[in-house]
Amino acid sequence: MTHIAVVEDDSGCRRQILDYLERYTRETGEQFKVCAFEDGDSIIGSYRAQYDVILMDIQMAFVDGMTAAREIRELDDQVLIIFITSLASYAVKGYEVDALDYVLKPVSYFAFAKSMGRALERLRRRRRRYLSVSSKSGTQRVDCARVYYIEADGHSLSYYTADGRLSGTGTMKEVEESLAGGWFFRCGKGLLVNLEHVEGVTDGDAVVHGTTVQVSRSRRKEFLAAFNRYINEVGQ
Repeated sequence: MTHIAVVEDDSGCRRQILDYLERYTRETGEQFKVCAFEDGDSIIGSYRAQYDVILMDIQMAFVDGMTAAREIRELDDQVLIIFITSLASYAVKGYEVDALDYVLKPVSYFAFAKSMGRALERLRRRRRRYLSVSSKSGTQRVDCARVYYIEADGHSLSYYTADGRLSGTGTMKEVEESLAGGWFFRCGKGLLVNLEHVEGVTDGDAVVHGTTVQVSRSRRKEFLAAFNRYINEVGQ
Protein backbone atom coordinates (compact mmCIF):
# COMPACT_ATOMS: atom_id res chain seq x y z
CA MET A 1 0.00 0.00 0.00
CA THR A 2 1.48 3.34 -1.10
CA HIS A 3 0.58 6.40 0.98
CA ILE A 4 -0.05 9.50 -1.11
CA ALA A 5 -0.82 13.11 -0.25
CA VAL A 6 -2.53 15.34 -2.81
CA VAL A 7 -2.02 19.06 -2.08
CA GLU A 8 -4.05 21.25 -4.42
CA ASP A 9 -6.13 24.38 -3.69
CA ASP A 10 -8.18 24.17 -6.88
CA SER A 11 -11.07 21.81 -6.15
CA GLY A 12 -11.49 20.82 -9.81
CA CYS A 13 -7.83 19.93 -10.25
CA ARG A 14 -7.78 18.15 -6.89
CA ARG A 15 -10.75 16.03 -7.95
CA GLN A 16 -9.05 15.28 -11.26
CA ILE A 17 -5.89 14.02 -9.54
CA LEU A 18 -7.96 11.83 -7.20
CA ASP A 19 -9.83 10.43 -10.20
CA TYR A 20 -6.54 9.75 -11.96
CA LEU A 21 -5.29 7.80 -8.92
CA GLU A 22 -8.45 5.68 -8.97
CA ARG A 23 -8.00 5.06 -12.69
CA TYR A 24 -4.34 4.15 -12.16
CA THR A 25 -5.41 1.59 -9.55
CA ARG A 26 -7.94 0.07 -11.94
CA GLU A 27 -5.38 -0.18 -14.73
CA THR A 28 -2.35 -1.37 -12.77
CA GLY A 29 -3.65 -2.90 -9.56
CA GLU A 30 -1.50 -0.55 -7.46
CA GLN A 31 -3.20 0.22 -4.13
CA PHE A 32 -3.10 3.70 -2.61
CA LYS A 33 -4.09 5.28 0.67
CA VAL A 34 -4.77 8.91 -0.23
CA CYS A 35 -5.10 12.06 1.86
CA ALA A 36 -6.15 15.33 0.19
CA PHE A 37 -5.17 18.82 1.39
CA GLU A 38 -6.52 22.16 0.21
CA ASP A 39 -3.33 24.16 0.78
CA GLY A 40 0.32 23.92 1.73
CA ASP A 41 -0.34 25.02 5.28
CA SER A 42 -2.78 22.13 5.75
CA ILE A 43 -0.14 19.47 5.20
CA ILE A 44 2.76 21.13 7.03
CA GLY A 45 0.67 22.04 10.08
CA SER A 46 0.87 18.55 11.58
CA TYR A 47 3.27 16.84 9.19
CA ARG A 48 4.61 13.43 10.06
CA ALA A 49 6.76 11.31 7.77
CA GLN A 50 3.88 9.00 6.80
CA TYR A 51 3.68 9.57 3.05
CA ASP A 52 5.54 7.85 0.24
CA VAL A 53 4.58 10.37 -2.47
CA ILE A 54 3.30 13.95 -2.35
CA LEU A 55 1.56 15.38 -5.42
CA MET A 56 1.75 19.11 -4.82
CA ASP A 57 0.54 22.19 -6.62
CA ILE A 58 3.08 25.01 -6.55
CA GLN A 59 0.86 28.10 -6.82
CA MET A 60 -1.51 28.11 -3.85
CA ALA A 61 -3.20 30.92 -1.97
CA PHE A 62 -1.79 30.63 1.55
CA VAL A 63 1.40 28.55 1.60
CA ASP A 64 2.77 27.80 -1.86
CA GLY A 65 4.05 24.36 -2.78
CA MET A 66 7.72 25.29 -2.87
CA THR A 67 7.60 26.76 0.65
CA ALA A 68 5.69 23.74 1.92
CA ALA A 69 8.19 21.39 0.27
CA ARG A 70 11.13 23.14 1.95
CA GLU A 71 9.51 22.69 5.38
CA ILE A 72 8.64 19.08 4.63
CA ARG A 73 12.23 18.36 3.59
CA GLU A 74 13.44 19.48 7.02
CA LEU A 75 11.30 16.72 8.55
CA ASP A 76 11.36 14.07 5.84
CA ASP A 77 14.18 13.45 3.37
CA GLN A 78 12.63 10.28 1.93
CA VAL A 79 9.20 11.29 0.64
CA LEU A 80 8.98 11.65 -3.15
CA ILE A 81 7.63 15.03 -4.28
CA ILE A 82 5.96 15.53 -7.65
CA PHE A 83 5.03 19.12 -8.42
CA ILE A 84 1.93 20.05 -10.37
CA THR A 85 2.30 23.43 -12.02
CA SER A 86 1.19 25.57 -14.93
CA LEU A 87 4.67 27.08 -15.31
CA ALA A 88 7.57 24.97 -16.57
CA SER A 89 10.01 27.51 -15.11
CA TYR A 90 9.24 26.15 -11.64
CA ALA A 91 10.80 22.82 -12.58
CA VAL A 92 14.30 24.23 -12.03
CA LYS A 93 13.39 25.31 -8.51
CA GLY A 94 12.24 21.78 -7.83
CA TYR A 95 15.86 20.69 -7.59
CA GLU A 96 16.18 22.79 -4.44
CA VAL A 97 13.88 20.39 -2.61
CA ASP A 98 14.94 17.24 -4.47
CA ALA A 99 11.65 16.92 -6.35
CA LEU A 100 11.33 13.72 -8.35
CA ASP A 101 9.29 15.20 -11.18
CA TYR A 102 6.82 17.86 -12.24
CA VAL A 103 3.62 17.63 -14.26
CA LEU A 104 2.32 20.56 -16.27
CA LYS A 105 -1.27 21.78 -16.08
CA PRO A 106 -3.68 21.03 -17.60
CA VAL A 107 -2.71 17.59 -16.39
CA SER A 108 -3.12 14.80 -18.90
CA TYR A 109 -3.59 11.26 -17.67
CA PHE A 110 -0.66 10.11 -19.81
CA ALA A 111 1.75 12.55 -18.12
CA PHE A 112 0.33 11.74 -14.70
CA ALA A 113 0.65 7.98 -15.21
CA LYS A 114 4.21 8.31 -16.48
CA SER A 115 5.22 10.33 -13.42
CA MET A 116 3.49 7.92 -11.04
CA GLY A 117 5.29 5.03 -12.71
CA ARG A 118 8.64 6.69 -12.04
CA ALA A 119 7.72 7.28 -8.40
CA LEU A 120 6.54 3.72 -7.79
CA GLU A 121 9.64 2.26 -9.42
CA ARG A 122 11.81 4.45 -7.19
CA LEU A 123 9.91 3.20 -4.14
CA ARG A 124 10.29 -0.42 -5.23
CA ARG A 125 14.05 -0.02 -5.55
CA ARG A 126 14.26 1.65 -2.16
CA ARG A 127 12.19 -0.71 -0.07
CA ARG A 128 14.10 -3.48 1.62
CA ARG A 129 12.95 -7.02 2.10
CA TYR A 130 14.40 -9.38 4.64
CA LEU A 131 14.79 -13.13 4.72
CA SER A 132 14.88 -15.18 7.91
CA VAL A 133 17.71 -17.71 7.84
CA SER A 134 17.11 -20.49 10.37
CA SER A 135 19.88 -22.70 11.65
CA LYS A 136 20.58 -24.87 14.70
CA SER A 137 22.04 -21.86 16.48
CA GLY A 138 19.05 -19.58 15.90
CA THR A 139 17.53 -17.26 13.31
CA GLN A 140 19.29 -14.46 11.45
CA ARG A 141 17.65 -11.71 9.41
CA VAL A 142 19.30 -11.08 6.02
CA ASP A 143 18.69 -8.22 3.60
CA CYS A 144 17.47 -9.89 0.38
CA ALA A 145 19.32 -7.32 -1.72
CA ARG A 146 22.61 -8.65 -0.27
CA VAL A 147 21.91 -12.26 -1.24
CA TYR A 148 23.68 -13.37 -4.43
CA TYR A 149 22.26 -16.88 -4.70
CA ILE A 150 21.02 -19.77 -2.59
CA GLU A 151 21.90 -23.45 -2.95
CA ALA A 152 19.99 -26.38 -1.47
CA ASP A 153 21.27 -29.82 -0.54
CA GLY A 154 18.34 -31.72 0.92
CA HIS A 155 17.19 -29.70 3.92
CA SER A 156 20.49 -27.80 4.16
CA LEU A 157 20.64 -24.36 2.57
CA SER A 158 23.68 -22.25 1.71
CA TYR A 159 23.18 -18.51 1.32
CA TYR A 160 25.94 -16.75 -0.61
CA THR A 161 25.74 -13.10 0.38
CA ALA A 162 27.72 -9.87 0.39
CA ASP A 163 28.59 -10.73 4.00
CA GLY A 164 29.83 -14.22 3.21
CA ARG A 165 28.31 -17.69 3.21
CA LEU A 166 25.54 -18.51 5.66
CA SER A 167 24.22 -21.98 6.46
CA GLY A 168 20.58 -22.62 7.18
CA THR A 169 17.90 -25.27 7.28
CA GLY A 170 14.68 -25.61 5.33
CA THR A 171 13.62 -26.35 1.77
CA MET A 172 14.15 -24.50 -1.47
CA LYS A 173 10.38 -24.40 -1.97
CA GLU A 174 9.92 -22.55 1.34
CA VAL A 175 12.63 -20.03 0.47
CA GLU A 176 11.26 -19.48 -3.03
CA GLU A 177 7.77 -18.82 -1.64
CA SER A 178 9.10 -16.32 0.90
CA LEU A 179 10.88 -14.44 -1.90
CA ALA A 180 7.89 -14.41 -4.28
CA GLY A 181 7.34 -11.05 -5.94
CA GLY A 182 11.04 -10.21 -5.95
CA TRP A 183 13.74 -10.70 -8.57
CA PHE A 184 14.84 -14.19 -7.60
CA PHE A 185 14.81 -16.93 -10.23
CA ARG A 186 14.84 -20.71 -9.75
CA CYS A 187 17.63 -21.89 -12.05
CA GLY A 188 17.31 -25.54 -11.14
CA LYS A 189 16.13 -27.91 -8.46
CA GLY A 190 18.63 -26.66 -5.92
CA LEU A 191 19.56 -23.15 -7.02
CA LEU A 192 17.86 -19.75 -6.59
CA VAL A 193 19.59 -16.69 -8.08
CA ASN A 194 19.11 -13.00 -7.35
CA LEU A 195 18.84 -11.38 -10.80
CA GLU A 196 20.02 -8.10 -9.31
CA HIS A 197 23.51 -9.61 -9.01
CA VAL A 198 23.66 -11.42 -12.35
CA GLU A 199 26.51 -9.84 -14.31
CA GLY A 200 25.97 -11.80 -17.50
CA VAL A 201 25.38 -15.16 -19.12
CA THR A 202 28.06 -17.51 -20.46
CA ASP A 203 27.29 -20.74 -22.31
CA GLY A 204 23.75 -20.56 -20.92
CA ASP A 205 24.87 -20.30 -17.29
CA ALA A 206 24.63 -17.26 -15.03
CA VAL A 207 27.59 -15.23 -13.83
CA VAL A 208 26.63 -14.04 -10.35
CA HIS A 209 29.02 -11.63 -8.65
CA GLY A 210 31.98 -13.21 -10.41
CA THR A 211 30.88 -16.83 -9.90
CA THR A 212 29.43 -18.96 -12.70
CA VAL A 213 26.42 -20.93 -11.49
CA GLN A 214 24.66 -23.57 -13.52
CA VAL A 215 21.26 -22.97 -15.07
CA SER A 216 19.52 -26.23 -15.96
CA ARG A 217 18.96 -26.73 -19.68
CA SER A 218 15.20 -26.91 -19.22
CA ARG A 219 15.19 -23.47 -17.53
CA ARG A 220 17.64 -21.53 -19.69
CA LYS A 221 15.01 -19.99 -21.97
CA GLU A 222 12.92 -18.85 -18.98
CA PHE A 223 16.03 -17.58 -17.22
CA LEU A 224 17.06 -15.43 -20.19
CA ALA A 225 13.53 -14.04 -20.45
CA ALA A 226 13.47 -13.20 -16.72
CA PHE A 227 16.94 -11.64 -16.86
CA ASN A 228 16.00 -9.48 -19.85
CA ARG A 229 12.79 -8.44 -18.13
CA TYR A 230 14.78 -7.42 -15.04
CA ILE A 231 17.18 -5.33 -17.16
CA ASN A 232 14.30 -3.60 -18.98
CA GLU A 233 12.24 -2.87 -15.88
CA VAL A 234 14.80 -2.27 -13.15
CA GLY A 235 18.39 -2.74 -14.09
CA GLN A 236 18.86 0.25 -16.39
